[in-house]
Amino acid sequence: MKKFFRLFVGIFIFPLSLFNFLSCGSSSPVVIWTDRPEIVSYVEFFNVAQTKAKAVVVYKEKLASALPPAKDEQNPDIVIGSFLRNSRIKKNFSSLERVFGRSKINPSSIYAPLLEYGKVGGTQYLIPVSFNIPTMIFAQKNHDLIAENMLIDSDTIRDSAALFNQKSEHEVFVKMGYAPSWNANFLFHVAKMNGIEFTEKGNIFSWNTDSLNSTIAYIKNWSRNKNGGTAAEQDFSFKYLYAPAHKLVNSDRCLFAYIKSDDFFNIPGEQTENIAFHWLGKDGKIFVNDDMTSLGLYRKSRNSRAACDFVTWFFSEATQKNLIDRAMRMNLDTQTFGICSGFSSVKSVNERVFPSSYKILLGKMPEESSLVAPLPLPSRWESLKERVIIPYLSEATSTDNTRAIKSIDERIAAWRNQFN
Repeated sequence: MKKFFRLFVGIFIFPLSLFNFLSCGSSSPVVIWTDRPEIVSYVEFFNVAQTKAKAVVVYKEKLASALPPAKDEQNPDIVIGSFLRNSRIKKNFSSLERVFGRSKINPSSIYAPLLEYGKVGGTQYLIPVSFNIPTMIFAQKNHDLIAENMLIDSDTIRDSAALFNQKSEHEVFVKMGYAPSWNANFLFHVAKMNGIEFTEKGNIFSWNTDSLNSTIAYIKNWSRNKNGGTAAEQDFSFKYLYAPAHKLVNSDRCLFAYIKSDDFFNIPGEQTENIAFHWLGKDGKIFVNDDMTSLGLYRKSRNSRAACDFVTWFFSEATQKNLIDRAMRMNLDTQTFGICSGFSSVKSVNERVFPSSYKILLGKMPEESSLVAPLPLPSRWESLKERVIIPYLSEATSTDNTRAIKSIDERIAAWRNQFN
């Protein structure tokens, strides 16, 4: 459904916003390129909420790879999307210093670790818009089995899950608390928490080999010592784990399920009444998902003054409260959570606005100091992660592999041949 929604928006987003612009009689709209469908609703609201500037939206599914624009394309004024923090940041974007200051954006209103993500050499080129964090959910009735904490690490998950395990008289698992092989993104986050440090290098990426090897050994020991090996984990998954994550944890078959925060908070509230959650982290740190949404002013913008007006308008608490309230009234929250389908980068919005709209978040927002922003990543990171890293981690952590598997470098070479 979401894929169809994105396609629908990609086809109609620009004509709709252009119509709004033309009806206002302005001659120089702010052109916004984005990979976030939610921006069309925000721009519609912007165009009627004030008279200083108007905006139009161009949807780019692979936004980071679309910069710089083709020769026959109109340059954007603003770019909003994921994976914009790469080696081309200074070539693509201009300084944002002009949007900070009195009566504009107060830098202290933005989560500091995420704001640093958009800096190069002390100059701010990107402002974070929204972010998501890895989440472990469980049934409230099992709360006593899990330490009371806002964060939960992989050791606690492993040990609590093992106590939940139960076998039949035939020594076959009928309950399994959690298995690392059930979700490849969980494996990926464990690797990040263990210091693997995936980051851009050239047009590919580098990583910490020692951390990778220790993560593989850690996961194998978990599967082998707690769950009887990867084959037993997968057999259990095939038999019992065919429902959505929030239903699985209420089924008494498993203790935990991994889920992205936006996917969790997009579930209707009546279906999560008996669900509790902890943020997945380690040593007091939560690693923000790699697809964090950021905003930049395109270096060759022809309408930078009006673009700055939009940026200042967007990053106010009042504006974002209105956007969230509007989505709720119009039932737009069926497709998106919060701001751009994530937590806002504006601290006060999360602290004061979100709990009134998402009551399950009351008292559960992560501390500013706990957030760890992604490292710079190549523009085609999603493809590299899906086709190189995830398959490698899944195969390398399996206790059933008896043959050598392809290395990450070999997989990168194959990816280059097939997808470049």
